[in-house]
Amino acid sequence: MNRRVIATAAACLLAGGLTAPAAAQEYPSQTIKMISSFGAGGGSDIIGRIIAQRMQEKLGQPVVVENRPGAGGLLGNEAVANSPKDGYTIGVQTAGQIITPVMTKVVRFEPVESFDWIGQIAVAGLLIVVRPDYPYKDIKSLVTAAKADPGKIVFGSPGFGATQHLAAELFKQVAGVNMLHVPYRTTPEAITALLSKNTDVLFDTVTALLGQVQSGQLRALAVTSKDRDPAAPDVPTASESGVVPNYDVTTWYGLYGPKGMPKPAIAKLNKVLNEILEEPETKARLTKTGVIVKSSTPEAWHQFVTAEYKKWGAVREKAGLEQR
Repeated sequence: MNRRVIATAAACLLAGGLTAPAAAQEYPSQTIKMISSFGAGGGSDIIGRIIAQRMQEKLGQPVVVENRPGAGGLLGNEAVANSPKDGYTIGVQTAGQIITPVMTKVVRFEPVESFDWIGQIAVAGLLIVVRPDYPYKDIKSLVTAAKADPGKIVFGSPGFGATQHLAAELFKQVAGVNMLHVPYRTTPEAITALLSKNTDVLFDTVTALLGQVQSGQLRALAVTSKDRDPAAPDVPTASESGVVPNYDVTTWYGLYGPKGMPKPAIAKLNKVLNEILEEPETKARLTKTGVIVKSSTPEAWHQFVTAEYKKWGAVREKAGLEQR
């Protein structure tokens, strides 16, 4: 009798050992929640929904986007950091969500090390724009004027500590100029201020400004990325001017999750994400939002985000900007 019990137990253990790998391969077996740290209709939300739709089709499980806006992305980051580490809660990470912790005194998570980094989705430069009647026609003449009269040129942004604000602060540092910053609450308010001649220059996303540039309401001096943007191929990069060498600022998007996710889940999500980014139709949909598709390994994505966090921390310190 005892032998029979022992044999049965051994058989169960053997069966469990054989089925464990199979169970691991079943991921995902339930709904995946994808957190967007900004409101509906924003870049994070739009890009997240494009990716979620295709992931759902390829993974065979629902992928639901949940918006958690607030505090410049901190609320969404915190929600992801505190989620179960089972691979069923992930998020869309943006450049702004790395910059906000740089500019914030109290953050209840580690901006990089509280997360596992799944893979990059895209990058996008910002446009540097002025009014059509503005006397300076390119970056070189703008820098020359700023050096001749420090503090006279005024640049706007959609908020203190926003990506657009820090992009202009880095521009000032690389060019060796002083320009006055006036923050607004939103991008539309910053655009209105520029058109109303309350400010002189604006750094903002290609998505937000391209329509006004194409219609002639605004004039683009440069794009902030190291390469020209396919959506605005006639606009030179700022570094092409020769007066801001190696100046390179992009906003970017990618997927991440709470630290401690199962490695097979990270590998599966990265594989599927990269397959999606290779699809011509998906690539076209993303490009229309004003971004340049860029895939990566989890390791490369982690390294990229780490470098960005250090970069913007150094910019903040050099600019003497106080954390809030």
